[in-house]
Amino acid sequence: MYANPRPTLVDRFCRLLEWAIALCLAVMVVMVFGNVVLRYLFNSGIAVSEEVSRWLFVWMTFLGAIVALKEHGHLGTDMLVSRLGRRGKIVCMALSQLLMLWVTGLLLQGSWAQAVINRDVEAPVTGAPMAVVYASGVVFAVPAALLLLVELWRTLSGRLRDDELVMVQESEDMAHLQAGEKGAGK
Repeated sequence: MYANPRPTLVDRFCRLLEWAIALCLAVMVVMVFGNVVLRYLFNSGIAVSEEVSRWLFVWMTFLGAIVALKEHGHLGTDMLVSRLGRRGKIVCMALSQLLMLWVTGLLLQGSWAQAVINRDVEAPVTGAPMAVVYASGVVFAVPAALLLLVELWRTLSGRLRDDELVMVQESEDMAHLQAGEKGAGK
């Protein structure tokens, strides 16, 4: 979201996640397209295609959520918060970060429990443990909690600029940003 001349460890981690997301998407496209072609042209198919594609989609979603959290890219509404003063924005930011930490903790707890419960349950086609699917929640929750803790510390210590005190972007804001980027490129 903000230009940083020197990438931090978090920036590099998110870049790695973006590559993993791209790889998941590429594998999904190849598997699903290949399966469609095989079914229509050769009356056969790749048995694991649907199951693996579904799992990759789940993983891609959770990895993308980490990147979006870091970039404050989740959509929301700032109708109330944008009208508050600095102190009100800080209070709202801290409360929202605490709520997100609580929900992330619940997700971690539930995902961990499901991964443990399903570690001996085999997937119907691949035979892989179903814990692989639920582990995506754990892999999301740990970095998300760390990002939220760092942001909470920045909020409470007063290290946020005024333009950083709104965590969400409205869809109209995104449209204006994209239009500005296209106009600047001409």
